[in-house]
Amino acid sequence: MPGIRSAAQAKAWLEQQGKSVQQFARENSIDPATTYQVLAGRKKGRRGEAHKVAVLLGMKIGTIPTTEDPHAE
Repeated sequence: MPGIRSAAQAKAWLEQQGKSVQQFARENSIDPATTYQVLAGRKKGRRGEAHKVAVLLGMKIGTIPTTEDPHAE
């Protein structure tokens, strides 16, 4: 991915893919409302599901944990 996308670029990218926000959310097992909020700037994508959304949309560089922390009890 060449650089970080802005919200407008992320929306355009979804459009180029021929995907709605709802479809993108379903395919990635994320909440559509959170996806809309990240795209609108109401959520910054700092942690939790908003972080996952921002990373998947290319709006943020980061990792998405696939399992729970093995050290957490």
